[in-house]
Amino acid sequence: MFNRLRNRFLLMNMVIITIIMLVAFASIYVITYQNTKRDIDMELHRVADFYHKGDLMNGGKQRQGQDGGRPPQMDDGGMGPFAERSVSFGLRTDAQWSLVSTDSRYDMDDAFYAAALKKAAANPVDSGRFTLSDTRWAYCVSPGPSGYTIAYMDVTAQQKILTNLVYTFSAVALVMLAVIYATSRYFAGRSIAPVRDAFDKQKRFIADASHELKTPLAVINTNADVLLANEGDTIASQAKWLHHIKSETERMKTLTNDLLYLTEMEDARARTIFVPFDVSDAAEGVLLTMEAVIFEQNLALSYDVEPGLTAVGSAEQIKQVVMILLDNAVKYNEPGGEISLTLKKQQHQLQLAVSNTGAGIPAEHLDRIFDRFYRADASRSRKQGGYGLGLAIARSIVEQHRGRIAAKSVPGGRTTFTVTLPLETKK
Repeated sequence: MFNRLRNRFLLMNMVIITIIMLVAFASIYVITYQNTKRDIDMELHRVADFYHKGDLMNGGKQRQGQDGGRPPQMDDGGMGPFAERSVSFGLRTDAQWSLVSTDSRYDMDDAFYAAALKKAAANPVDSGRFTLSDTRWAYCVSPGPSGYTIAYMDVTAQQKILTNLVYTFSAVALVMLAVIYATSRYFAGRSIAPVRDAFDKQKRFIADASHELKTPLAVINTNADVLLANEGDTIASQAKWLHHIKSETERMKTLTNDLLYLTEMEDARARTIFVPFDVSDAAEGVLLTMEAVIFEQNLALSYDVEPGLTAVGSAEQIKQVVMILLDNAVKYNEPGGEISLTLKKQQHQLQLAVSNTGAGIPAEHLDRIFDRFYRADASRSRKQGGYGLGLAIARSIVEQHRGRIAAKSVPGGRTTFTVTLPLETKK
């Protein structure tokens, strides 16, 4: 599926880029062609004027390309230099297109002039083109009183420029398409990587959620079968099975509520009203709630809360983070162990740290303990009643408050969770 998605993205990208390149190259070529054609036509008409004026001054006498036979330079508005610097020649015909005279500085045989005249006679236009002896010529037919004057100019160089432009565009396009293909393939893979990761996480999420729901459903189903098998007994005698069903129902309710909370976190981010609140008071309030539970588990509690630390956000959500971290510290501790909580200011941030003794978390699990349903020790977590959602919820809340949460642990030693939040700056 992802290979098809990548290939589709790559194909679409290549088609779009190819169309853009074709439009750009075609536009450049058309502009260059029009400019070249305009320059050729301008010079051709100047050359034609030169030969036409020369014919009028010499009364139609034949002039072969020697300086003695060329009419003297005259004040012709600057027409002469164009004919001098271009490869050109002129032909004069009668009304029946029979050759009368030639005007050329180059030695060419009569067959060449005849062929050139035939090309012009076949298409007597103001500006025409033809190829003769591997040379590209432009010509201009000017009608006169007794016939026609035809000026010819070599435009092979200009034609080569246009041809080379096409070859250059083709070579550049092929190289660019190869580079773009390789680049697009790389970035196509990079662009679908988050989609693939999200899809994999979704699959794992659905599989893990189904697995977590399967256990309480199996327990409920089994206890319901026991009740149905002993339908003649009183409710009091069946109370054990009913309590099992209620307990698993409560577990399913907790699980579904946590799942809904995680699902709604992104939407809640836009709806949550962030206001300044005292983080120190929020942490101490949770400590008071959890203190009895901690001592009941035969655990030692120590805390150091710097007063008056203020942040911007939701006090209830930050309380939930503190509750999750303390609850984990109680669940994964050992009898006679210790729990400590510190809240202090560090430059323009406040730092909350909750640590506990116990078995610890292996290093290879530290990067994944904030994932949904992830457990470093699945069997031990289930005995404690956890689903692996608490830390995922905590991370989501902290990130919503533009903070960071991290964990470090020494197996058999201390495990510490650290939350860093931006400190409100008082104006």
